[in-house]
Amino acid sequence: MKQRVDNYAIQAEQAKKLFLTYDQQELIRRCRLEYDKDYFYFRFLGDRHRICRHSGNMQRLYDGAWREANGFNEVLTVLDWLCDSKPERFTTGNWINPVTQGSGFHVSLQENGKNHHALLFDAHPQAFQDACLSLGGEQMPGADMSFAIEMVDGLQVLVQLWHGDDEFAPRLRCLWDENTAMYLRYETTWYAAALLMHRIKERMVIA
Repeated sequence: MKQRVDNYAIQAEQAKKLFLTYDQQELIRRCRLEYDKDYFYFRFLGDRHRICRHSGNMQRLYDGAWREANGFNEVLTVLDWLCDSKPERFTTGNWINPVTQGSGFHVSLQENGKNHHALLFDAHPQAFQDACLSLGGEQMPGADMSFAIEMVDGLQVLVQLWHGDDEFAPRLRCLWDENTAMYLRYETTWYAAALLMHRIKERMVIA
C-alpha cells in the first residue's frame, strides 16, 4: 500500500512540474483566473482555491483558513482543467454517463456490487442532502435523490442516489455534461468523482 500511495504522490508532483512549463498569461485568459504575483485563484467544488504560480502547490479556503489541497485527485483534476481545457468550452445541460464512453471494466465498477458511498448516503439521507446543498448543489429530478454540483468553471456533476430495500442495495451514479471532454479528460472524471464523494462525506453531519 505504501508503494501505491508514493506512486500517486509522484504523479501529482510530475503534474505540478508540467503546469510550471505552461504560459501563465494564456492560462489566465483561457480559464478567466483571478491572480496576483504569487497565486491563481478559482472556485472548485464550492470552495475558493489558489495555486502557487512558482511551485504548483494548491490550497483551499476551508473553515476560514487556507489549507493544503495537494491530494492526487485534487491536483490531477484541477491541473487537467487548468492546463488542457478547450478555449471554446461550454456546457449543454444534457447529462451522459461517462462509462458509456469508457471500458466495460469501468461499467462493472460502477454498476455491480455494493458501493460503500451509496450505503453511507442511503443510511443518512438528510446528512447527504445537507452536504450536497452546502457544496452549492441544486436539487434535480430523477432517482430518489439527485443533486447537480458544480465541479469547476460551470461544469456540473449530477449525483443520483437510489435507496436500497430488502431486495436491492442502494445505488449511486454520477452523470456528466455531454461536453465534459472540453473541460476534463475521460480518465480525469474518475479522479474528480472520487474527490466529490470525499467532499460530500467531509460535509456530512451524522447525528
